[in-house]
Amino acid sequence: KPFCGTIGLAPGAPGLHEVLPPRRVGGNMDFRDLTTGVVLYLPVEAPGALLSLGDTHAVQGDGEVCGVALESPMTVTLTLDLVKGAAPAYPRVVTPGPVSRHLDTKGYEIATGIGPDLMESARNAVRGMIDVLTAEHGMSPVDAYILCSVCGDLRINEIVDRPNWVVSFYFPRLVFD
Repeated sequence: KPFCGTIGLAPGAPGLHEVLPPRRVGGNMDFRDLTTGVVLYLPVEAPGALLSLGDTHAVQGDGEVCGVALESPMTVTLTLDLVKGAAPAYPRVVTPGPVSRHLDTKGYEIATGIGPDLMESARNAVRGMIDVLTAEHGMSPVDAYILCSVCGDLRINEIVDRPNWVVSFYFPRLVFD
């Protein structure tokens, strides 16, 4: 499921701008569902829009937890349209169909993080999965962390019961076949 990790327009503020961090005009979003057939709407802030794209990935898990994906060269074909008067406040995406990667045929190992801070809960969920992969599959912590970023999915499961939120990390068991 290849996609461009960076895609965006120039910010309206003067000066040089990096693609990191992502912002309302796009940038290094590493959004794995921005793939074939998707429509992406971005707000135009700078004259001429100045589209930039790159950082192409062959595959990546949802959440890219450690900045690692399977980088690969690719040719990108896209169509640009200017839709006047319809700029979203932030990037908006329309997919042509399901977004599942069909890696669930063997189920998942799932680790959770629960607490009052979403970021810390996410970190704890990833740490929990790294612990599973090292203990049950003999991987080094670094290799487990990289593999989590490539094929695992970080999900917010529940944010309604404050003060604690539930974040889970889904790792497809199919990877070990």
